This record gives sequence, C-alpha cells and structure tokens, in this order.
Amino acid sequence: MTTTLSPRAERFFLLTLAGIQFSHVLDFMIMMPLGPVLMAAFGIGTHEFGLLVASYSFSAAVSGILAATFVDLFERKRMLLASFTLFALATLACGLAPSYSMLMLARGLAGIFGGIMGALVHTMIGDAIPFSRRAKASGIVSSAFSVSTIAGVPLSLWLANHLGWRAPFVFIATLSVGFLAIGLRFLPELRHHLSDEKRAHLFSATFSVLGDSNHLRALLFSALIIFSGFTVIPYITVYAVNNVGIAQQDIPIVYLVGGSATFISARLIGHWADKHGKIEVYRRVALLAMLPLLAVTHVGVLPLWIWLICTTSFFVLTSGRMIPAMAIISSAAQPKLRGTFMSLNGTVQSLAMGLATTLAGFVTSLDASGRIVDYPLVGYVAVAANLLAVWFASHIIMHGRHA
Repeated sequence: MTTTLSPRAERFFLLTLAGIQFSHVLDFMIMMPLGPVLMAAFGIGTHEFGLLVASYSFSAAVSGILAATFVDLFERKRMLLASFTLFALATLACGLAPSYSMLMLARGLAGIFGGIMGALVHTMIGDAIPFSRRAKASGIVSSAFSVSTIAGVPLSLWLANHLGWRAPFVFIATLSVGFLAIGLRFLPELRHHLSDEKRAHLFSATFSVLGDSNHLRALLFSALIIFSGFTVIPYITVYAVNNVGIAQQDIPIVYLVGGSATFISARLIGHWADKHGKIEVYRRVALLAMLPLLAVTHVGVLPLWIWLICTTSFFVLTSGRMIPAMAIISSAAQPKLRGTFMSLNGTVQSLAMGLATTLAGFVTSLDASGRIVDYPLVGYVAVAANLLAVWFASHIIMHGRHA
C-alpha cells in the first residue's frame, strides 16, 4: 500500500528527499577527490586511505543491521530527520578532527547515521510512489549524485584548496541544517506500515526478510552492483593525478563534466526503465558500463579531454545502473517489511563498499615515483562482479509491482 500524494506534494517530497540525499552523497563522495590531499596531510598510503574510506561503509553496515530491528516500528519522517540531525553533527566532527585516528572515528559515526538515512530515503520512495513511477522517482532522487558532482564536489574542492581539507565537512554540516528545515516543512508523515500486531521478538522482522529466497537474491544483486563500482571509485582521483597526469586543480572539471552528464542521463534512464522494463534497461546499462570500468583502470598518461570522455562515461553508466536497480530492489519486499528490508540492503551495500574499497587498497600500492600499481586487476574484479549482477537481475521477483 502506498501513500497517495498530489502531484505538487509528490514533487516537493521527491525534491526534499533529493536534497537530503545530496548531503549524504556529497559527504561520502568528497573523500575520494580529497584522497591526494589527505594522503599528503596525514602522510598515509593507499592502504590507510582505503581504510579511512571503508570506515564509513563498515559503520553504515553495522547501523543497517541495528536499524533493521526497529526501523519499521516508527513513523518514517521522524526517523529520517532524527538520523539526519545526528549525521550533520558527525560530519561537523570530521571537520574538527585533530588526527587521522580521530577523523576515522568521526567518519565511522557519519557512516552510522548516513547508512540509516540512505535506507530510509529509498524506503520512503517505495512507500509513497506507485510502482509504475518508481524508477522515475528514483531517478529524480538519484539526481542528488549528479548535483553533488556538478556543484558540491567542485565547490568542496575549491574550499579545500583555499581553506584546508576541513572546510568541506563544515560546509556539508551547515548545508544539512538547511535541508533539515526543508524536510520538516515538506516531508509527509508515512505511517501506513505501522500496525498493532505485536512482534514475536526483536529480530522477527529481520528473520522474515532473510527467510525469503527472493529477498536474498535481491540483496546479493545489490551487493554485486556496489562491489563492482567501489573497487574502482575510491582511487580514481589518486590514479588520475599520479598515473594519468591530470593536475590536481583540474580534478573539479572531471566532476563538473561527469555530474552534468549524469544530471541529464539519470532522468532519462529512469523514464526508460518505467517505459521499457526495469530489468531490461538495467541489463543494457550494466553491460555498457563494463567499457568505462576497464578504460579508467587501464589507461596511461592522457590529455585531459580524453580522460574526461573516460570518466564521464564511467559516471553516467555506473551510476545509471543504480536507477533501475534500486527500483527492482525496493520492489522485492512486502510494504510492511520494506523498511527492514531496505535497512538490511543498506547493510549489504555498505559491507560491499567497505570490502571493495579495502580489497582494492590492498591489491594496489604506490611505487617509488608515487604511481598506483596493479589498478588494472581492480578493473577485472569490477567487471566480473558486474556480470554476476546482470545474471542475478532476471531472477528477482518484484512483489512491489502492485504495492
């Protein structure tokens, strides 16, 4: 069962969720382009940087497991805004961290609350938007990724270059306060999932989700997609600067161009998925994504314009997979269990991010000249995981089709 919203209310609902998702995505994404700066500031290598990025993901995984025990017991809006408030405070703590270890701790706290937020955003889309428009709605909310790459990352890097690496985190925390106020105004209360039925025990909803083979297939599908992207994503900027020969001051251009392209492509892919079938569109985009996955991990020294072609196609296709994929995944659960399922999905995705980032960090290393070694191996692992995800997609039953 979905909550019925007027077209105007639905528009404000989705834009507000996109704004909240923007803060969450930017907070996670900013770590990657800050890689060279943070490695220089703390005197760390790819292994330590990988653990710094992964700390967010592993913490989000833990929070997802915990949230699965209680998320469907509370009204959605209140739960999301409470998590968002704590996330903003943790992000501010990142900007105030005095050392590498304290920054890792603060990143972990941001991951805990960010993980709950990410699951709730997609849960609320499933609760409020009919299946026939769900991929398009996911595309609108996914535009947060595009806006963060177009405006958020370049602005954050500009702040980091002029005010130091702490400035982007303070900026994100300040921005979050504004989106909190908007959320209080425009998000509807969602409580149709609540019932008077008593749970047998704390983990009964979790066991109900995990006891369904279709849920397990959807969770594994989700993990494979994320794993295939995050073996590559955290190290793109370091590889671009150290191996491809892109100047650090040109990195914002990479994100500006890539984000502008995804801003257009995200909505198109969402529309195509609703019109032509979510699984079919996912499969085509995912297969095309293998080309830039291999390109960005294999190329040597390139002029900026060729690197932009590689990275822009990477942004468009790897993020584009997620639009029909999230519509498929969120539609794999019963409405009364959707919050629990999406929390567990958040856990699975976060674990996949953390494992992929950590694995890639240990596979790769820096040689004496500072170049990343063995990055092509990471590309092969990404392609293999992507192919497995394509195979799993057609084996998922979308129960939410009539929700």
